[in-house]
Amino acid sequence: MQEQEYAEYGDQYIDGAWRPSRDSGSIAVLNPATERVLATVPAGAAADVDAAVAAARRAARGWAATSREERIAPLTRLRDGIAAAQAEITATVVAELGAPVGFAGAVHAGLPLTVTTSYLTLLAEHPFEERIGNSVVLAEPAGVVAAVTPWNYPLHQIVAKVVPALAAGCPVVLKPAEDTPLVARLFARLVDEAGFPAGVFNLVTGTGAVAGAALVAHPEVDVVSFTGSTAVGRQVAETAGRGLKRVALELGGKSANVVLPGADLARAVNVNVANVFANSGQTCSAWTRLLVHRDQYEEAVGIAAKAAEKYLPGDPTDPQTRVGPLVNARQLERVRGYLEDALAQGARLVAGGPEPLPGLPAGFYVRPTVLADVTPDLAVAQEEIFGPVLSIIAYRDEEHAVEIANGTVYGLAGGVWAANTEIAAAFARRLDTGQVDLNGGRFNPLAPFGGYKSSGLGRELGRHGLEEFLQYKSLQY
Repeated sequence: MQEQEYAEYGDQYIDGAWRPSRDSGSIAVLNPATERVLATVPAGAAADVDAAVAAARRAARGWAATSREERIAPLTRLRDGIAAAQAEITATVVAELGAPVGFAGAVHAGLPLTVTTSYLTLLAEHPFEERIGNSVVLAEPAGVVAAVTPWNYPLHQIVAKVVPALAAGCPVVLKPAEDTPLVARLFARLVDEAGFPAGVFNLVTGTGAVAGAALVAHPEVDVVSFTGSTAVGRQVAETAGRGLKRVALELGGKSANVVLPGADLARAVNVNVANVFANSGQTCSAWTRLLVHRDQYEEAVGIAAKAAEKYLPGDPTDPQTRVGPLVNARQLERVRGYLEDALAQGARLVAGGPEPLPGLPAGFYVRPTVLADVTPDLAVAQEEIFGPVLSIIAYRDEEHAVEIANGTVYGLAGGVWAANTEIAAAFARRLDTGQVDLNGGRFNPLAPFGGYKSSGLGRELGRHGLEEFLQYKSLQY
């Protein structure tokens, strides 16, 4: 008999300890680069969710009554634990997500550390009490939080919800994505080592359809913070609405990067290609639509074709690899389906394509793809693909560019490139989207992140992310 080569976990983190799951099912976690099983985790259901929420409810009043200093102390220890575990976090994300090791270290491990540190500063400075006329306005914890997180940036999304909720004084029940539960278990271990009171943080692994649905619908949950697809987000909003729960939704995107005449075309296109191909295109805020003036269109297509040659998929453990696999077989078929449809509808293949990659017999790999002659009505220009696919679209003038950029149901992110930042900012004000990078402006973890329209409700990160977990009480004198 062949010896088993993967770990089997049978416990959930509930009420301050690892406890046997109350449900007997399990989920196999695959390495998307090899298609081999990494581990199995419990497929928690209603019984585990009930236990976790009950623990959070018992802890809620005591944790809400703590001072900011009493919350800063364990959060600082958690931050230090994340800092010490950077190599372990990187290796875990490489294994279960397939992110290239360089990107995993810098972003998947590094960004959660930055965000956690930012909330320690915010917690120390935030005004939880404000005098307005004859009133004192108190910012109080909003209650038990259900945090449902995705697989594409698994630890960052956990930290972006759990850390501000804990900082606000709210206990949390986390249900991570079933594709990437191992880094969530690692985070739970770090929380345990940081010494938070029992019940303040709880982890239940399971499927979204079972554990996630039970958690969102639970009558003892006060706040739901969900990141995922717009389709599931609508279901979450409906369920939360029936319970009059507060809800924050960070959903899909189909972001446009608009290059105006006078901009540095080569830099804009090269940055766009890097933006879309990062994390194998599995980024909700990726600039998946490149809008270029028709007079510069063919030049931009040529630049994109040359840039795409640098992005060859490969072994994510190799430091030279820039593109890893997609997370699972379902995503692979989804991306290939979009490519085949676009080509059938008249799009021009500039780089990549739907065909399997030679030399990679295993793994959920797709060719990083650039499509030209894309019209705004095609599915690849309207729907979130969640793969390394860039669509290049021509526009006639600025009015036409605004029309195309705003012409989807989404409004999460975007970019504008112009001769100077004043021109770029003026154009960006006309876009219906939650954040816009001007001439390659860097991501700011202190700025609010979230979308307009079908890209969601509420904001994450910075002061705005903290306030999602606060409610306000006015005392009149």
